[in-house]
Amino acid sequence: MQPALILASITAYFALLYGISVVTSKGAGNDAFFVGERRSPWYIVAFGMIGASLSGVTFISVPGMVAANQFSYLQMVLGYLPGYAVIAFVLMPLYYRLRLTSIYGYLGQRFGRKSYLTGAWFFLLSRSLGSAARLYLVAVVLQFLLFDAWGVPFIATVVITILLIWLYTNRGGIRTIIWTDTLQTLFMLLAVVFTVVLLGQKLGWDIGETIAQVRSSDLSRVFFFDDPKPGTYFWKQFLGGMFIAIAMTGLDQDMMQKNLSCRSVGEAQKNMVSFSLVLVLVNAVFLMLGALLYLYVERFGIALPDKADQLYPMLATDGSLPVVVGLLFILGLIAAAYSSADSALTALTTSVCVDILDIERRPEAERMPLRRKVHVVMSAVMVVLIMLFKWLNDDSVIKTVFVVAGYTYGPLLGLFAFGMLTKATVRDRWVPIVSVLSPLLTFVLDRNSELLFGGYTFGFELLLVNGAITFLGLLVCVHRERGMA
Repeated sequence: MQPALILASITAYFALLYGISVVTSKGAGNDAFFVGERRSPWYIVAFGMIGASLSGVTFISVPGMVAANQFSYLQMVLGYLPGYAVIAFVLMPLYYRLRLTSIYGYLGQRFGRKSYLTGAWFFLLSRSLGSAARLYLVAVVLQFLLFDAWGVPFIATVVITILLIWLYTNRGGIRTIIWTDTLQTLFMLLAVVFTVVLLGQKLGWDIGETIAQVRSSDLSRVFFFDDPKPGTYFWKQFLGGMFIAIAMTGLDQDMMQKNLSCRSVGEAQKNMVSFSLVLVLVNAVFLMLGALLYLYVERFGIALPDKADQLYPMLATDGSLPVVVGLLFILGLIAAAYSSADSALTALTTSVCVDILDIERRPEAERMPLRRKVHVVMSAVMVVLIMLFKWLNDDSVIKTVFVVAGYTYGPLLGLFAFGMLTKATVRDRWVPIVSVLSPLLTFVLDRNSELLFGGYTFGFELLLVNGAITFLGLLVCVHRERGMA
């Protein structure tokens, strides 16, 4: 693909995003930045959350994993449904009743200041690493396809990437992101659907035949009930998906900030239910794309890349498919990555301002300048983290980061579960210690699971184990004189 064509497409795309930000940020203050003045249309929020839930990593990795794991990933996605139901009908009413700007304010009201800060810091750690990892992948692709040809150093690519996000989120925050995420979700879905259609045409199939061929292939097996030991076992993935949804959406400031921008809890619940159903369909399309990519290389005798994640980028950009597929891939990848990264940057800024700096108690004149400074600082942190991944020069660090990020949600799951399922009071000063020890103990169990449990290996259910350890640790911290009343 010609770098000039790629650059022109990306420039037009970001010009459109910036235009949306100009319109949506007019008269925006801190309330608009943090919660959109609680006036966001629920159906717009629901559609935009699809792109925010998926990322550049998902855009590339889910199709690539089909050869090794078939459609087993859909088992986890089906587990999202009961998880999102818990969010909609248990967590959201709580958040709206308390009128929270940051959801970790619940921990402060329930346990105390140290618990509140523990939740906020775990979120900041997890979301900073996860967002930087997603943006690293996008920056690497842009460097390879565009900036290497012009001799632009990687750090310049990173700075440009973050600067573009900062430009369209700086003033409007969540009010702007509600609308830009909608556009980016549209681009991402168009990219995947059109690629599926074009691949089918190259294979000589119409859309009905394409679906039939995928269903009849050996790659399309969804359910695995036969062996509980591997990570593809149904109940591992289903239960893991349920608790991943609760923890990484319901207990995540980034995802819940959009829901808190809706006009009422009823509208937020409509958003969550409709979003969850559409998300299952979207992930099924991603898996279908993966099957088609492998059927395509088999038909035409194309050598597979060294890594499964490279399959979609390779076929989209090597000229074997029409140029439009490459352009759709680039725009879809950017849309998938930026729709999660822009909201993450806004949520990180919100959490630092509200949770750490207690901005709502400061004089009105200090609030907006402080928020803008924090937004700049968090953008700079993103640059540093992305460059750290580059300096480590190890592709496996991406997977490692997401595993570590998963560990950080276990303490949040345990804290919220304990607060909502018991009436016990805990020694607030011990909560940070329990929350740090829990992931460490979980790591030890994971590393020794085959020896301890007769060959059993943990999958996505490790998050539940992490949360359970935190829950048990909090029981130790209960004020005994008050009991469990």
